[in-house]
Amino acid sequence: MLAMWLVGRLIAALLATLMTATFTGPTAWASPEGQATQQYGQPPVWGSCVEFLGSVNAIPTAQCGMVGVPIDYANPDGPQAQLAVIRVPATGDRIGALMVNPGGPGASAVDTVAAMAGGLAATEIGRRFDLVGFDPRGVGHSTPQVRCRSDSEFDAYRREPMTDYSAAGVVHIEQLYQQVAQNCVDRTGREFLANVGTASTARDMDVVRAALGESQINYLGYSYGTELGAKYAEQFGDRVRAMVLDGAVDPSSDPVAENIRQLAGFQTAFDDYAADCARSVDCPLGQDPAQFVARYHQLVDPLVGQPGRTSDPRGLSYQDAITGTVNALYTQRYWKFLTSGLLGLQRGTDAGDLLLLADDYQERDASGHYSNQQDAFTAIRCVDSPYPSDPAVWADADRQARAAAPFMAYGEFTGLAPRDACAMWPVPSTSAPQEATSPGPGKVVVVSTTHDPATPYQAGVDLAREMDASLITFNGTQHTVVFNGDACVDSAVEAFFVDVMPPPPNLQC
Repeated sequence: MLAMWLVGRLIAALLATLMTATFTGPTAWASPEGQATQQYGQPPVWGSCVEFLGSVNAIPTAQCGMVGVPIDYANPDGPQAQLAVIRVPATGDRIGALMVNPGGPGASAVDTVAAMAGGLAATEIGRRFDLVGFDPRGVGHSTPQVRCRSDSEFDAYRREPMTDYSAAGVVHIEQLYQQVAQNCVDRTGREFLANVGTASTARDMDVVRAALGESQINYLGYSYGTELGAKYAEQFGDRVRAMVLDGAVDPSSDPVAENIRQLAGFQTAFDDYAADCARSVDCPLGQDPAQFVARYHQLVDPLVGQPGRTSDPRGLSYQDAITGTVNALYTQRYWKFLTSGLLGLQRGTDAGDLLLLADDYQERDASGHYSNQQDAFTAIRCVDSPYPSDPAVWADADRQARAAAPFMAYGEFTGLAPRDACAMWPVPSTSAPQEATSPGPGKVVVVSTTHDPATPYQAGVDLAREMDASLITFNGTQHTVVFNGDACVDSAVEAFFVDVMPPPPNLQC
């Protein structure tokens, strides 16, 4: 997946960029006394990628290394984080480096570039650009990692249905959130949590640019990667040659409103899936559009009291059924697995495909080990925007969420709802929503998909306006599209990166 989302009754949004002073990138970090300390953008020692990837057979030219950055840029003499970086050199007449961020926040850019490199090798992108990815601080192969839950604790967390919105039920859910937050402090450290947000990562990105020896970068950001790209463009606009932002997060949106818009996007994708499913007489949701949501609830709601049957001894929990459904709505390629899982629930047989979809989403491997994507996601979003602490705001958000995404709405509206985990986060937010700014004319292209569930289409329209960018509209039901097989989009993006040639006005693909 190109973006990871923490799933509960309310799907958490990707949120606003951080408001910080511009960092101009001197040749060295300065101590409070003004003395130069560590070299800015010290080149990594390039070596094999086996340590990160396990195998490099598919991309034998890949090089990997680490780049050091201060955990707190206000304290450059303090502890450092080490950022994992991958570089796949251009195979032809090189233009420069193309840096990729796959989204999340929390997804590994190192793994993503390794996966993309083979498919792009024979294209103009692979021939003309070094493909580069760095794992943001706290994420993936970078150190230290954000870790809040052990494997067994995450399994237990997923068994919690989180559907009881009585007074006692809300207290219980908030206690679960608070325990995760305390674990983050205990296992990651308060200072690191306070500096894990997008503003720090944007500055890290410029350190990586300097370490690569590039005066300017080319950048492809998916989903949350659009937020990171917009923040970098705000701080370092003169260092952007060409930037493509696909699946836009609008940094001017507040967290509650963005959440509701995202839920509406998932409902649209669910409706598209159900209509497609109904073309088959065996569709577990039936053939009547007026009954799709009700039929879905008949299948998944009983899981609150009793897990569904799977060959895995864990069974299928209610939370996993919702998570697996949401995962399938990101791409039509997963719709058949959603249908298979729902058929298993309908027939009382094996609903294991929904569990596999949930495991895929939560990054749980066959041995039961989790990546840290979801923990990093929570930690980053919680410092990237202020969240209201008033319980009444979250009760009203639940009312709006039920209207926006009825397929996810369990039970009846009670007038109570748990606050988001970020409303109780142990370190303060360091930002507020604000509009993105342009790094200069002709430097940015935004790609937005009409029925994108996770980053709704209008956010891309708004981001393109804010950044004075060209807009490519892709008509489809999926999350992000660039270099995913659509010739119309890919040819326009390739021309932009290679020749900095904007796409035709109002291009529709």
